[in-house]
Amino acid sequence: MDPLLESDLLLSRRLFFGHSGLRLGGLALAGLMGKKALGKSENSTGLVYPPLKGLPNFPAKAKAVIYLHMNGGPSQLDTWDYKPGLAQWFNKDLPPSVRGEQRLTGMTSKQARFPVAPSAFRFQQYGQCGMWASELLSHTAQHADDIALIKTVRTNAINHDPACTFVMTGREVPGYASLGSWLAYGLGSESNDLPAFVVLTPNWSSRASAQALFTRMWSSGFLPGKYSGVALRAVGDPVLYLQDPCEIPPAQRRDQLNTLSALNAHRFAQLGDPEIQNRISQYEMAFRMQSSVPELTDLSGESRATLESYGPDVEKPGSFAASALLARRLVERGVRVVQILHRGWDQHGNLPSDIRLQCQDTDQPIGALLNDLKQRGLLESTLVVWGGEFGRTVYSQGTLTKTNYGRDHHPRNFCMWMAGGGIKGGVTFGETDDFSYNAIENPSHLNDVNATILTLCGIDHERLTYKFQGLDARLTGVEKQRPIREVMV
Repeated sequence: MDPLLESDLLLSRRLFFGHSGLRLGGLALAGLMGKKALGKSENSTGLVYPPLKGLPNFPAKAKAVIYLHMNGGPSQLDTWDYKPGLAQWFNKDLPPSVRGEQRLTGMTSKQARFPVAPSAFRFQQYGQCGMWASELLSHTAQHADDIALIKTVRTNAINHDPACTFVMTGREVPGYASLGSWLAYGLGSESNDLPAFVVLTPNWSSRASAQALFTRMWSSGFLPGKYSGVALRAVGDPVLYLQDPCEIPPAQRRDQLNTLSALNAHRFAQLGDPEIQNRISQYEMAFRMQSSVPELTDLSGESRATLESYGPDVEKPGSFAASALLARRLVERGVRVVQILHRGWDQHGNLPSDIRLQCQDTDQPIGALLNDLKQRGLLESTLVVWGGEFGRTVYSQGTLTKTNYGRDHHPRNFCMWMAGGGIKGGVTFGETDDFSYNAIENPSHLNDVNATILTLCGIDHERLTYKFQGLDARLTGVEKQRPIREVMV
């Protein structure tokens, strides 16, 4: 029989009090001594989330990460990968030599034709570097000289669920730890009053059906549970059931937690189950968040100029603009990783109107976020990452007209960008063919991007491992990956 189950079955009322009755006096001592009595200060740093011993492996360029995930797969052809020559290919079939033997989704594999759909949007160059960007991204593109654009990212998955799982965990199958959890586990957090890893899921404006968001995208997987991302709700209470009932004063709740922690500590001494310690730390963090979260979400201290820079939706609960401002406030308070997942980018049809709405949600707030971080001296220590789970095809899915088209999934190349902590701004890395269908220069695997993020945070991606199913599991997998040093200072 499992020893933990056997212990639970044998734990009678008489046995419980026999083990703990003489020790209950220690509960009063726990209340007086605070954290030390409850095992909360097991490290010399005094941090709730201390870094692993030996980390960082080398000096970090980035102390925090803000990851802007455009869930659904934004079209690189309509945002960052400028292909002016496609105009002459309008409604002509994509040459078979370009497509080759690449797999297609079931949504377009039976199409009789693959008509080329040039972008409906104007592009222009921005910054001293002359980076090309769509008119949809005019606010973000103002920061071209701070951005490193990677045009040739590829992924293993062709459908949303495995692709989203892959972009966040380095694997297509569930059960593995997410990027944010790896960073929280390895580097800890400077905040004792907020989680190390926070997730925001704002609403969206396009009429397209949005793909589901699964908690595995911010789960700790096989890592200890306390490193999972904490999702703050967009509307209503940021965290459900965080506040005590009005009839329970804070002092009484503190006494209750001290008693509960002492009982859990006693149980841990018996069984040695690390999840018991996770439970203790989660109760304690919830207590601290009762005061830190309301202060975090109160924007009354922000200047009118700051609020206006994020756009008209910044004071609307659940908007992307509100989430972007909240991300800055979180890293300002020592949170290690903030992940914003914006849905609605899966545009198989009606792309021109839907992507315009999506960019109206995100472009100005992202530009304001970069500027806000820069003005406060935070951009040089905060790594900002933008991308989706894959790109879109150059050919139209369904009917093609001059003003309307759709695009199918395309995992072979898509665009991501980084800015801030340790990034060489004004750089474009990689190049695609004339149809944005194949990488022809400097292809980069998605786990190369993850290796780059870890490197900028001071972590050797091959050395941050955790024993799981007999392997030393790591974020970047077992295949050889490399940090993209061409985009790093």
